[in-house]
Amino acid sequence: MKAKIHVTLKNGVLDPQGKAVGHALSSLGFEGVGDVRQGKFIEIDLDTTDEAKAREQVDAMCRQLLANTVIENYDIAIES
Repeated sequence: MKAKIHVTLKNGVLDPQGKAVGHALSSLGFEGVGDVRQGKFIEIDLDTTDEAKAREQVDAMCRQLLANTVIENYDIAIES
């Protein structure tokens, strides 16, 4: 199974990297770009066929290492 995880900053948390990307896009002439938020994408191959077990394991990984749950949200998708 493959786990795909999107980690993003929570609303209200300042995102200086997103601001810099937004400013750069504007400087390059891209019009109509609103607020830019930056995050990270993580893929993990898992040696299990049990989707519930995989989700539980990946959720623990996110809470313990992959995401700072004080300032970040995460979303998990499990594919077989």
